[in-house]
Amino acid sequence: MEFTQWIRERTDEQLGALVSARPELITPVPAHLEGLATRAGSPSAIGRALDRLDRFALAVVETLAVTGSANRPTLQRMLERAVDGEVPLDDALDRLRTLALVYGPDDAPTLAPGVRKVLDDPAGLGPPVVDVFRHHPPEQLEEIADDIAPGTAGTGKERLAAALAEPGKLVEEVSPPARQALEELAWGPPSGRVPNARRAVRVGTARSPIEELLARGLLAATGEESVSLPREVGLYLREGRVHRDLSPVPPPLNGAERSRQLADRTAAGQAFTFVRAVEELCERWSLDAPGVLRTGGLGVRDLKRVATQLDLPEWAAALVVEVAHAAGLVGAGGSVDGEWLPTPAYDTWRVRPTEDRWVALAATWLHTDRVPGIVGERDERDRLLNALHPDLRRSSAPEVRQATLRVLAAAPALAPSRESVLRRLAWEQPRRRGPLRDQLTDFTLREAEQLGFTGLGVLSAHGRAVLTGSGEGAAVLAPLLPEPVDHVLLQADLTAVAPGPLTSELARWLTLAADVESTGGATVYRFGESSIRRALDAGQGADELLSMLTRHSATPVPQPLSYLVADVARRHGRMRVGTASAYIRCDDPAMLDQLIADRRSTPLRLRRLAPTVIASRTSRAALVDSLRAMGFAPVAESLEGDVIVTQLDARRTEGQPVTRAVSSFNGLDPDVVAAAVRAMRAGDARRAPLEAPDGSVPRGPATATISVLQDAIRQGVRVWIGYLDSQGNATSRILEPARMEGGYLTAYDETRAAVHRFALHRITGVATVT
Repeated sequence: MEFTQWIRERTDEQLGALVSARPELITPVPAHLEGLATRAGSPSAIGRALDRLDRFALAVVETLAVTGSANRPTLQRMLERAVDGEVPLDDALDRLRTLALVYGPDDAPTLAPGVRKVLDDPAGLGPPVVDVFRHHPPEQLEEIADDIAPGTAGTGKERLAAALAEPGKLVEEVSPPARQALEELAWGPPSGRVPNARRAVRVGTARSPIEELLARGLLAATGEESVSLPREVGLYLREGRVHRDLSPVPPPLNGAERSRQLADRTAAGQAFTFVRAVEELCERWSLDAPGVLRTGGLGVRDLKRVATQLDLPEWAAALVVEVAHAAGLVGAGGSVDGEWLPTPAYDTWRVRPTEDRWVALAATWLHTDRVPGIVGERDERDRLLNALHPDLRRSSAPEVRQATLRVLAAAPALAPSRESVLRRLAWEQPRRRGPLRDQLTDFTLREAEQLGFTGLGVLSAHGRAVLTGSGEGAAVLAPLLPEPVDHVLLQADLTAVAPGPLTSELARWLTLAADVESTGGATVYRFGESSIRRALDAGQGADELLSMLTRHSATPVPQPLSYLVADVARRHGRMRVGTASAYIRCDDPAMLDQLIADRRSTPLRLRRLAPTVIASRTSRAALVDSLRAMGFAPVAESLEGDVIVTQLDARRTEGQPVTRAVSSFNGLDPDVVAAAVRAMRAGDARRAPLEAPDGSVPRGPATATISVLQDAIRQGVRVWIGYLDSQGNATSRILEPARMEGGYLTAYDETRAAVHRFALHRITGVATVT
């Protein structure tokens, strides 16, 4: 049976299963089923489908590719040689048919067109004799055939193929070193490199084991320095087996048993910590934004500072930065000297409940193609890969993360070892093995623990909900999160101890008015002159600061802290800086006298314009920073003379938040699948109109036509109608009737893939479509 015809004969449900398992086949939707069959047989589409196969299903495909065409009993026997136990061939063939990699009757499965070409060396076996000797000169093939099959008839190529069809005698005649060389190639890879591989050698003149094999045709030169083992020889050395050992079930996961409740609580605590780390990062960058490198990344020193501020190792700090960026919470702002700043999306994110914030971050990490783990490595040009660098993208990262977490999900109360996870992944998708996949798997295991996806190595309940896309991640996580507290313990040494996780608003206020001194079981904040001035710059007053401290402290406000607030507030704002280029004005001329007399003010190029005003050619921002470094407490003012209040969240990027890359591994929407199948069916109908063998169209009495159409509307089935066009020509249509009213039938016309109205008096007859 032809592959295209087999595709046409699939049911709508089977076609829907095909395009759901291979969504690239309907991107875009083919015009008809023949287009679907053609696309399914393209090398790129076949490669993607093979990449999704597990080890056993791939072995079935490889066995079919090696044997050419095998009936079901033969295929069963060949697989049983490599499997210790029962061979679940039915399940494997059903899956391969669903993917349209195998078609045909059950007793004679056949590989779909193009599959054999995509499998370069199936099961580690080389090309057949007719292919491996394809580019050899005819005279060289004649010489080899004369040596190994003298007196036989036919061309050199035909004689060589006949002799190697049963290569047992030739293999047994070679020397032990040559036999050892064959055994090394038997189980793959079937190729090797030798010098002067194309040099013509006769059996009697061979001086090495490789030359002996080349002279007998047991090896074939495929290049100037490359040789390959013919498939027939490889199968003989394997004693007719395609695979050495094969497991139809995935390897078991090994690891330590864990309590699921303890794992969930541990993961929830880590999830809470990660959310707070992202929030603290954004708050700090609101006040002191790092610059954007010319390459578009974050400087090494800036990353080290983030790691110190968040009390995290550098790889974990890079993870926080990258996830915040991928979620659109931070972005590059500024047109010339850019800075990394929070985006307006951060203001929306931070007011949401903690569990909702974590789900947003977790889903972003799960689907983004950025790889924080390679921060600090070097690219192929030996350039350092910084955090937020554009080259941190790896297209396979989302799939590897999801595959790794699905492996963890298969062991609900087990913390699998790294080796067992890698073995399971190698069985599930053997064609995608490689150093990059192993590296991405290691990153996934490490980052999942840091994010709170896993706890003690076990996939948490809320992590499982995010992985499956059930939408219940926040509901599952919420009861496990610690209850935030709204008070601190003020101490006489100008510190405040937070006995637990603070409410979002209190944490934001303390970050503004104090500096984090230490984290851990209880976070310690320290008040200082700079932090109090920072709060005053943000528009807070001395009374408001003390009132906030009194309201949220479980202990009385210590006298040293009250004195500190009052002293900084008394000096704050007495000196004002505006734009001249910049100017300083102060109601106390003595203070300005002191400033001009200070040698440190020389670089500021000050000029006194009046007893209370000094002009400077320095910018306002630089002037404010310089005066503060000299011990003064100036504030900036606008052109109108108003004090410029620096709000904590005032600095935001002007651009749109970064759009995170989301992969569609959760399957296509069923409605999309159904619509695609319907469109391809309609395309087939347009290309081959339905007609009777004699070319006629349905005809019948009007009463019968109306009755059949009414039944079709009630049952929701398709019908075949004959219809007269405006010129009186009879045409065939395949319809899905929707309603009849006013002498017209409204129906979906599959022949034209559109909804039309048909005049009932022009319908010549109706027949059902089976």
